[in-house]
Amino acid sequence: MPKAIEARTYEEALAWLRDHGFDVTEAPGTNGRVFLRKYNVSAAIQKTPEDGVKIFAYPGYLIGSEISKLINRGYQQFLKNSKTEVPATAEHLKALQSFAEELKVALGLPSLYNESLGTVSESYHYDRIQDRDKAPVARPKRPWEVAGKAVGAKAVAAKKGRA
Repeated sequence: MPKAIEARTYEEALAWLRDHGFDVTEAPGTNGRVFLRKYNVSAAIQKTPEDGVKIFAYPGYLIGSEISKLINRGYQQFLKNSKTEVPATAEHLKALQSFAEELKVALGLPSLYNESLGTVSESYHYDRIQDRDKAPVARPKRPWEVAGKAVGAKAVAAKKGRA
């Protein structure tokens, strides 16, 4: 039987976050939006009209003063911001996971099994499936598609020469 999760109000969530070691900073020029920081990971939450709380900027490891996004390229995960992209280390991923799990508890959000096993990337970029959402004629040719045509043409020419 699943446990009932009790959503917290904005003020309850802020109190929980402060009590558990999060740095809470008011977002400049806004009312009801704060930045959170712990383990060198940051996120932003905001107050909803019903006095609830929702995530405004999802957790990301801080590179410089900018929140990065976790990108999965299939063979390696990367932390990417507007200026740089660096390989994600085990320490980065552990910090992201710890932060995300604590944030869910603070906000009264469910902790999903697949997310609690490890970090979940915001974006997945596997080279073999890239551009598959485009129409076949709009997709760029893959190296094996181009090479196959060249090899096929040479094979046909060679057969003609033998005959």
